[in-house]
Amino acid sequence: MVTKEVVIANRAGIHARPAAMIVKVANKFKSDITFTKDDEVVNAKSIMGIITLAATYQTTLTLKAEGPDEQEAVDAISNVFERKFEEE
Repeated sequence: MVTKEVVIANRAGIHARPAAMIVKVANKFKSDITFTKDDEVVNAKSIMGIITLAATYQTTLTLKAEGPDEQEAVDAISNVFERKFEEE
């Protein structure tokens, strides 16, 4: 299992387009991938799950992947966050 803290750096937070980007990347991997915010855990391969986190600017999420390609999954998804979902 690989975990990493990711911070939402784009001012609009996670809305439909960033959620879709995350899901698109997450679905390339076989590992189970989740985000945790406070006590809420959602599947990173679910657009609706990600949107229900209501994650705004500077929110910290815990990204967790477990499976055969877990490190690659965490690296790829955290890269999407680092690029601010290509919005800025």
